[in-house]
Amino acid sequence: MHAHGEMNHEDVLRVKLGVLRREHRDLDDAIHALEASGRGDQLTLRRLKKQKLGLKDQIARIEDELTPDIIA
Repeated sequence: MHAHGEMNHEDVLRVKLGVLRREHRDLDDAIHALEASGRGDQLTLRRLKKQKLGLKDQIARIEDELTPDIIA
């Protein structure tokens, strides 16, 4: 963190990454619960899975931004 409690861009990305990972895990749990209960209709399950994939893409983009390129 910078002086006066300000977060730099990388700090913000790390916080956002944690939030997205939590949301991804929660969606995964919800999907498994719906599938196990047999109450989830296919449209709802498809929407949840699509949302989960979107989160996965966002997570990958942030991880790529946080990982420095190594030139060999």
